[in-house]
Parts: sequence; C-alpha cells; structure tokens
Amino acid sequence: MSPQALLECFCLLCFSFLRTAKGDLQPLSFQPRTLYQYHYTLDVQLDHVAPPSPGGVWLRAQASVHVRRLWRDQSGDELLQVQIRDLEAQHKPDEERSQDGPGGPPAEIELSQEAKAELQKPVFISWNSGKVKAFYGNEAESILISNLKRGIISLLQLQPHAGTTVEEDASGSCQVTYAVSNHSVTKTKDLLSCTKPNSGFTSVNKVFGVEWQPSSRSQYVVKDNLLQSALAEESHVLAPALRSSSSIKISSRQQLQLLSPPMPGPAEVSGQSLEDVLAGTEGRHQPLGMASLPFRRVCTSCPSLRAHLKAFDRWGVKTDPSKVATAWQFQRFIQMLRSAKKRDVLELLRRAPEETRPFVVEAAVAAQSTASLAALSEFLDFSKEEPKSLLEKFLYPAAFSPRPSGELLHLVLDKLDGKQLAPEIWETGIVAVGSLVGKLCQQKLCGLQEVERGLETILRGLRSAEEDPEVVIYLLALGNAMLPGTIPTLLEHAEEGPAAVTTTAISALRRFPAQNISSKVKRAMRRIFHEKRKSYEKTCRLAAAEILLDNHPSPMDVINILLATQEMETEMAKLLLLKVQNSLHAHHHPARKIRKDIMGVPQINNYHFFSKVGTSSSFSGPLTVTQDLLSTFGLDLLFLEGGFLRKSISEFSLLSRGRRLRAAQVTIEAQGMESMMGENISGGEEEPELMAGMSVTFFDVQLRPIVFFQGYTDLMAKVLLSSGEPTSVVKGNLLLMDHHQVIPLQSGLQVTIKLQGGLGLDISADMDVGIWEQELKTSINTRGSLSMDFQAELDSPFLQATLRSQTEVETSIHFDTTLRFSSSPVLMCLQLREEQVPYREIFTVSKSAGSQSSTTRKGRRGTMPGREFALHQTNSKVCNLLLTLEKE
Repeated sequence: MSPQALLECFCLLCFSFLRTAKGDLQPLSFQPRTLYQYHYTLDVQLDHVAPPSPGGVWLRAQASVHVRRLWRDQSGDELLQVQIRDLEAQHKPDEERSQDGPGGPPAEIELSQEAKAELQKPVFISWNSGKVKAFYGNEAESILISNLKRGIISLLQLQPHAGTTVEEDASGSCQVTYAVSNHSVTKTKDLLSCTKPNSGFTSVNKVFGVEWQPSSRSQYVVKDNLLQSALAEESHVLAPALRSSSSIKISSRQQLQLLSPPMPGPAEVSGQSLEDVLAGTEGRHQPLGMASLPFRRVCTSCPSLRAHLKAFDRWGVKTDPSKVATAWQFQRFIQMLRSAKKRDVLELLRRAPEETRPFVVEAAVAAQSTASLAALSEFLDFSKEEPKSLLEKFLYPAAFSPRPSGELLHLVLDKLDGKQLAPEIWETGIVAVGSLVGKLCQQKLCGLQEVERGLETILRGLRSAEEDPEVVIYLLALGNAMLPGTIPTLLEHAEEGPAAVTTTAISALRRFPAQNISSKVKRAMRRIFHEKRKSYEKTCRLAAAEILLDNHPSPMDVINILLATQEMETEMAKLLLLKVQNSLHAHHHPARKIRKDIMGVPQINNYHFFSKVGTSSSFSGPLTVTQDLLSTFGLDLLFLEGGFLRKSISEFSLLSRGRRLRAAQVTIEAQGMESMMGENISGGEEEPELMAGMSVTFFDVQLRPIVFFQGYTDLMAKVLLSSGEPTSVVKGNLLLMDHHQVIPLQSGLQVTIKLQGGLGLDISADMDVGIWEQELKTSINTRGSLSMDFQAELDSPFLQATLRSQTEVETSIHFDTTLRFSSSPVLMCLQLREEQVPYREIFTVSKSAGSQSSTTRKGRRGTMPGREFALHQTNSKVCNLLLTLEKE
C-alpha cells in the first residue's frame, strides 16, 4: 500500500473515532439493488378534554412502505423511490367507544378504487445521509393523499449528529434539536417556530384567541448506516383563552419499522442527472414543497345566502341582542355572507325590513369578505339622509372588529371623506378610524396605504380643529390607535391644552403599555401633577398621578405624590390616598414591589397621614375568579367639597394569562355644580360650564362621549321634559372572537381549528337630577348574550371528523348610584347586582368514513343564581340607611 493510501486510511480512522467520541453516527445510506420494506403505522386521536364528553375520534392506518435507491451522484445525493402498499384504515364507531376505555373492536374503512390507485403511486426524494433535499410527485394528485405521502417522507428526515437546525417537513419549516446516543437519534421539534403558508388568522386581542400547547418528539434507531426504525409522537392541546374547559386534545403517532432482511431489488437507473433519471420513470413528477398543502373542506350542509333569499319571507330575524338566539343567528349570517357573492349581499341589504336592516349591516361588516364590503360600499350613502342608527351600525362593528383588514379601513375612510355628516356620525367615524389603525398596526400592517391615510386624517384634523370638542374627538382616536409615534402629540396637548383637552390626552396616554411610558412622559406627568408650569383642574392632576403610579413607579414619585396630598383639598386628597393604598396592596399592581420603601418613611407611615376625612372613595376588588381569568371591578368617586359628585369611573377588567383587557369603563362627569350651589371655584381653576356627560371604553375601544345636558337652560329643559327613557350607549351585535388555524400534523393529516364568538349587547345609562329632593341618581344597565363555537376538524384520505364545543350565556348587570345632598354629610349608596345567569354547553362529535357517517352529542345546562356585590362595609351601611329613609 502506498504511503498516501496509508495516510488517507489513518485520517479516515481518526475522523470516525472523533465522531464516535462525540456521539455522532456514521453517514446514513441505502444500498443499490436492494428493496427495503418498512411496516408503517399511524394512530390519530381527538378528544374533548373535560366532561361531559360524547367520546372522541380514533383512526389507525397500516401499510407497507417500500424504499429503494434509483440513482446516486458523486456528491452522495441519493434518489430514493418511496411507495405505499396495501394500506388499510380503521376507526372506532361511536357505539363502541366508552368514556373509560377504547371500547370494542375497530371497524374497517373501505377505500375507493381511485384512492387505492393514487396511494400506490410512488414519490421520489433527493436524500443525503438523512436529509431530504427535494421532493418529487404529481401535483395533480389529491391533496389529502399527497399530504399523507409527505407525512411518511417526513420520517426519513433526520441527521446523524447533534445540534439545532431548521428543517422542512410536513409540519412546515421548523426549528429542530437533535441529540445522539449510541444507535439512537432523538429529534425535538419546536412546533411554535414552524412557518407555513396560509396559516389562518386570529383576533388581535389574545384574550379572545386560542391557547395552543403543542409538542413533537421523534426517536430514530440507526445501525450499520441504515435506518432501522422511526417513532414520531406529537400532541396538541387547544382551547379558547377564556375557557379551558372546552379544551380539545389531538394526539398523533407514526411508526416505521424495518422488516428484515432487506430483499434483492432492481438495479440502479443510469443517467447523467437526477432530472434524466426522473424523466425515465413512469408518470410525471414535478418538484413539490415538503410542507403539507392546506386542504379546504367543503361544507355541504351549511346554509347559503342564495337559498336564504329564496325563502326570505319565511325567515324571521331575531333582533334582541341580549338573547343568545340572536347571537347564534348573528354567527350563522356571518358564515353565509363570507361565502356569498356581492349581488346576493346587496339584495339582502335592500330586501331586509327596516327593523332588521341594522342587524344585516352588522353581520356584513363582521363577515369582512370582499363581496360583503363591496355591497356595503354600494348600499350605504353617507351623503344622503340615511338613518343615523344605520350608519352607526356600520361604524361601531368596524371599530370593534377583532381582526380588521385594510379594505375595511379603506371603506370607512371613503364614507367619511368630504361628507357633511351629523356630529354624532362624524365623531363615531373618527374614533372608529383610530381603532382600525391601531389594530392593523398590531397585525404588523402599519405600512398599508390605508393605515397611513387614516393616521394622516386624524393628525390633519387635530391640527386644524378650532373647538375643544373637536380636539377631544381626535385625541380619543389617537388613544384608540395607541401608536408610540403619536406620544409627543399627546404630551403637547396634555401640558398646554384646556382642562377637557388635557384630561383626554392624559387618558389616551394611560392606555399605552408600560414600555411606552418613557422618562419623558413621566417628566411631563410630574409637571402636570405638581403644577410646575401652570395650574391644572383636579381631574387632570389625578390622571397624571395615575400614570406615575401604574407604570413601574419609583419610590420617590410615590412619596412625592403622597406628600403633595397634604396641600390638596380634602376630597381630592382623600381619593388619591385611597388609590395609592389600593396600588400598594393589590397583588397584580407594579407599585406593590416598592411598598416597603414607601412605608419606611416615618412621615408617611402613620395613622394620621392616611386618615383624611371626605366622601370621595376608590375601591377595587375581584368579581369572578376561574382557572382561566380574574375579572375585577373598580370604582373611583370624586366629590366636590360641598358634597356634589364631580366624577365617577367604574371599570370592569379581565386578567388572563398575564394579559389585561379593559372590558368596560364608564365615566360620568358633572361640572359647574359649584356655582349652581353657591360654592367658590378653587384657586387657579377656570370656571367650568354647567354640564354632565358620559364616556365609555368598551373592549379597549373608546366610544364618542355622550352629553346629558350642557348649560343651565338645557338642564332645566331636560328635567321638565324628560321622557324617563334611558340613553342608549351601545346596542347591537359584535363579532368578538374570530380564529382560524390550520395545523398540519407531521403525519400529513390536517387539523383545522375554528373559534367564533358573537356578543350581543344592550347598554343604557340614565341620570336623574332631583332639584327639589336634592338627590342624584345614575344607573347603568348592561344586558348581554355570548355565543361561542369552538371546533377542531380532522381531514384525512379515509376519514373526516369534527369535534365541537358550543357555549352560550345570557347576563344582566345593573350598577346604580344614589346621592342625597339634603343630609350632612352627603349620603351615597352604590349597588352592583347581577341577575341570574342561564348557560348551556353542547359537545358534539361528527365523523364520516367511507359511506358511513354519525353524530353524537352531550351537554349540560344550568342557571347561576343572581347576586349583589358587597362593595365595602361603609357603603352597605349607607345603602341600608337610604332604604330606610325612602320607606319612611
């Protein structure tokens, strides 16, 4: 042997020794003239996690998989032919599945001759030591069968050495981590990292989305450079974020086992290139992607809008949004409209009776299809005397859209552009534009031309606005948008504007997350609170203090705020001290972390400091606690020194998995009461006009303000001519949850997750001022219904199945405030009560295999008793006293 050959052998031995020392395996290869037979098994199971469950879905497929090498080039790339033979599929019928076990024997699924023929057609891969470099097949083949073959090919995707890399298989392009030990290779796939085309959509607000917990692990055994076996297991647990009891679990298990010994096979094919070899095989084979192709199931039982129009006169549309029947009907209309043509949507809008037309407009906006938006564009004419309610029914659902599109914003802007609109419609339209701009940016669509146009509409209007009410509306829109780039504009108006403008700008800043509240913002809030440059109205100072308290507060800021209360009026000081105390003691509040620093100051940590007298109050506490969320109620009441209510803020919040959603915030303000009652205005404050009004933030969307009265003349007119009817704040139907997710399993089967949640709301408010009785009563009544439909659809070449969980709830909540000024001190009673809550859940399993189909259901219903919330002990005593006085 020559010295050079000895050197090469020595280097090869050293290289092999080093790879073995690291735990790596020798390069993998399939030998020529050899037919490798593997036994393939696939098991898939879908189940409702929580009882009562009507069972689930179980599917098994078994086949023989033949692998042979057709050709190999000089670099080591091998062209492999992979063929499925003798596939058999089984499932468990419903009557043979039990809650405690798998039940009786499985039933065979009869495959059509066409499916059998397609399944046996081979596919080809370019493969090098475990890496699938290219995949070749027939692009005209059935998607489901082609994906099944991708699932088998995915089992041949591995690497013989440890490390982390990105691989493409049936799941998509995913990050995988390999560990190697002896003859074993373990692959862990990060399914959350997978990228794939057409993966669906979800709600912008994750509180209304779907929680997804996936896992994937594969185990390979390699001996003598040959793959002996592969076992791949993955699981997915999915549930609506607000309701984990509706969880669905998906389990998939693939196994490939070499049948020994390998059999003699045909000789390799000669050819200069891979393309030449493929050209010589039977059939046409094009390069295809490894990721599974999305399959869209055709619903044959779903109602169509065309069929609905034919039977239109016999269809009754329910329009009471507080009833679940209306919420379910709303979802059905959305589904019909999403698959309808423009002419049919337009016909529906024109033929709908006047009382049901707003319902149809809401559904068309929620559907957000190209056809439905085009029909709305043609039907709605903002330049004509359209009913205000119909135009608002278009704008409000747009503002609350869970995942708006650029086309929807484009439509809203076109309808507002250059029109002479009623003030209410213009205000609603501008705040809707702000909401749409913000949600599109949250979807990483800030670069859309429509977004830039919408933001410019707001900023240009703000620059040209001459009256304070106009400025307030544009600032509300910026608050809905929550774009960090607009913070300097908000700061300018917060520091330099009049009281109403300052309060609105600070309220908009409060909506930004903590990471956007920079040191510059905090410096401006300190100047406002401590009145460094000019005097500010007390509500402005309180709002500035809340930004400092709620966003990673520093001990010095909190100490300075507390010390400043010693120089304030009694009522303002009382409210602020209570808010600081609540912040320091609340488990989820950031100020809790610096509690020891604050209480370490002797000047502050004493009974006398916090024992301010006054009627103003601040309260917050839990309403409902479940494993998924915490709902809280907070109430701030600021009184004038004479005892009249200046401002009340009631807030319902949801906290779920580290996310916070302001479900509803209702602010009622009354100003100018000091002069009416003969009191003096505080030094440095402007004398405000007599007025009372309300503003509402609902699901993080600020609505236009509502004025109860403005000026003494308006007040007296409404007192004398009042019809006693409450003011409608929101009434209608909203699409709250909208989620569509395609999960390609590594096996090549597909699971589609769908979540849709419809919300019907009827919120009204009333304010009754008793001049002679010296009594003020406010009431906010909320009646609502929620319907939630959560589905998991399994699609395979031999079986289709759907697991479905439907939940419905009706609720009614009343919040009443009574203030009596004839007593000294002023008597105040707050009542928050909830009527009984009926609910129902239905769990369904539907499946179709061959010529057989079945559906099973289980459900439960009940009624949660009504309750009245005890807000705090002092309030309960005053309410009892007022009730006694009323009886007398």
